Amino acid sequence: MLRRPFFCPPASPSALIYASGERRPPAPPHRPAMSAAISAAEKVDGFTRKSVRKAQRQKRSQGSSQFRSQGSQVELSPLPQLKDATFNEQQDLFCQKLQQCCVLFDFMDSVSDLKSKEIKRATLNELVEYVSTNRGVIVESAYADIVKMISSNIFRTLPPSDNPDFDPEEDEPTLEASWPHIQLVYEFFLRFLESPDFQPSIAKRYIDQKFVQQGLALFHAQLAYCVVQFLEKDTTLTEPVIRGLLKFWPKTCSQKEVMFLGEIEEILDVIEPTQFKKIEEPLFKQISKSVSSSHFQVAERALYFWNNEYILSLIEENIDKILPIMFGSLYKISKEHWNPTIVALVYNVLKTLMEMNGKLFDELTSSYKAERQREKKKELEREELWRKLEELKLKKAMAEKQNSTHNVLNAHSTSAK
Repeated sequence: MLRRPFFCPPASPSALIYASGERRPPAPPHRPAMSAAISAAEKVDGFTRKSVRKAQRQKRSQGSSQFRSQGSQVELSPLPQLKDATFNEQQDLFCQKLQQCCVLFDFMDSVSDLKSKEIKRATLNELVEYVSTNRGVIVESAYADIVKMISSNIFRTLPPSDNPDFDPEEDEPTLEASWPHIQLVYEFFLRFLESPDFQPSIAKRYIDQKFVQQGLALFHAQLAYCVVQFLEKDTTLTEPVIRGLLKFWPKTCSQKEVMFLGEIEEILDVIEPTQFKKIEEPLFKQISKSVSSSHFQVAERALYFWNNEYILSLIEENIDKILPIMFGSLYKISKEHWNPTIVALVYNVLKTLMEMNGKLFDELTSSYKAERQREKKKELEREELWRKLEELKLKKAMAEKQNSTHNVLNAHSTSAK
């Protein structure tokens, strides 16, 4: 029997980790971390139908990424054509054009910098043609300028999706306003990598780990979606994929842990019950740790699993194994966590679990309280032992002091005689 998930208050802006434009579909209504503002009606039922939300929202045809600020805007001036320059001048001119293309523009303002935007577009087209049709143009001294130009343009903060229920089969994607330039930069990057002049040994100095990580961040959502598609095609891959995620689970980066939790939920959305049984124990041991995190976004994201109807049904079918794993952490958080929102969410989770199996819940409550009493008793015994050791240490120190004083007095009396 499926139960209505408990209502979770909308996540604060700081909790909305993902900003990847029209990212992987579908983002169902049960994902509060990616939901739009929730109306008063939705506060009664946090899972308003998709059709209702579609009627409420206003669609935009374009969005723009956020680029690093450059301070005052630079007005570009046309440079001579590469084909018109002499062989000796071409390399310097090539690097000048690369540096010119590092200048970024605001494409959401359709009337600003029109001349400079067109100059940059034409320059990018020229650079693509130049590296595609000429040999010996990618020399060692150009690598730094090439990678700098590519990085300046493609590494950007993607805009948050204005459509939390984006469906690629029904909805038009939000277009990147700056795509006329970014598309050409990607095309140049591809031609650069494919060029016969490209030397991996030199490129590794510039296309380093930081570069790859920044690129991966842009496509994380799409890569995660590809993983889910593979699992839908072949369910036997589910166990190794989840165990792989658990093996490389982030320990110190909270933002990355939130991303891992998001991908785990995407996988659980399509997991078969038979596959779920194979990974439930290690998976919920990790979820228990994430729920206990002092970082409220991590704890909040883990608790949102209980907002997913399908995951709730899997938990209910396997409550005898999952509840003992989760109970201790949840009970402790309900008493000790610093964030009141997390405490409220945990109370709702505990209530949901109690409704699934009240008898087991009562047994675990009794055993947990008994264990806590034993721990308190042991703690008191340890404190008493330490107190006695401190007293013994003090007595020993006083005895040594008295002996030392006595020896000094004896020495004085002996010398006086």
